[in-house]
Amino acid sequence: MASRIIAQFIVMGSGILGRAFFQAYRQAIANASKTGVAQEAMQNAVRKAGKAINAQEARQILGVTEQTSWEEILLKYDKLFENNAKAGSFYLQSKVVRAKECLEVVYRTKANL
Repeated sequence: MASRIIAQFIVMGSGILGRAFFQAYRQAIANASKTGVAQEAMQNAVRKAGKAINAQEARQILGVTEQTSWEEILLKYDKLFENNAKAGSFYLQSKVVRAKECLEVVYRTKANL
């Protein structure tokens, strides 16, 4: 008998907590959309996603080292870009482009120093 009461108490309590959590979540979403926080958060996520590649990852994608010259990087880029264009892998092709763009910034800053 006591175990049945305890089980009913647990089920009833979890239902109450679940509804309270759901209502609080709905209210938070409503508040965020009123103040524009949701849009700002989405824009920040998009910006962060676009800047996800770093120089080390870019070198791994293109298969080059830190000592590789810019001309060799461009040759590697052209070869990988064309190979992925023929094979139809748009994802890999875009990774190659992002890697080249990242390394281009790195080499330009080195040239300016």
